[in-house]
Amino acid sequence: MILWAPMLHVGLTGNIASGKSSAALFFAEMGAHVIDADQIGHSLLKSGTNAFGRIVDAFGSQILSPGGEIDRKILGRFVFSDANQRAVLNSILHPAIKAEILRRIEILEQSSPRGIIIVDAALMVETGGYSMYDYLVVVACTPSLQVSRLISRDGLTEAEARARMASQMPIEEKLKLADYTIDTSGTMGQTRAQVETIYKDLLNRERRIADSKQ
Repeated sequence: MILWAPMLHVGLTGNIASGKSSAALFFAEMGAHVIDADQIGHSLLKSGTNAFGRIVDAFGSQILSPGGEIDRKILGRFVFSDANQRAVLNSILHPAIKAEILRRIEILEQSSPRGIIIVDAALMVETGGYSMYDYLVVVACTPSLQVSRLISRDGLTEAEARARMASQMPIEEKLKLADYTIDTSGTMGQTRAQVETIYKDLLNRERRIADSKQ
């Protein structure tokens, strides 16, 4: 757990195309401070960052677009098909992502002494990062829905979609660690209702902790 502060720290995770981003958006709409680890990771891939140079050194210029930036689709084809290459990429990105998450949490706590911080990260369980948080929310849906979302969202073939799903820890293992779960197999309205229930409970928990410290 992160060093105690009045704000409640909550991890939000789920496997690819599980609907995690939609859940994070709903939490933000309800007033949570959301930190998007994937967004941080994307920013670290841009030219000029330390991570950019290390990734190009590791994977070669073949991952670069004509404009000289890392092409995430090309990089994805390398790392989703090879566990060793995926480990190399993660060893470069994850420490930098963690440092930036902690920096943003510190800024939020300096500006607002109360509330809920939600860190949205796909590989939170795989990296062990979930143990930093007070509570863990795991988002899941049916595998068939994951496949259809990946095909329509990312333009993948079914084989490519299933390969990406297989590269991640089984969702059943993540659900075992969850304090809260969200099933996004239904409508957006049903997902939002689940998020609202969880957020209300988190606010009550944060309020009780704050009151006990007064």
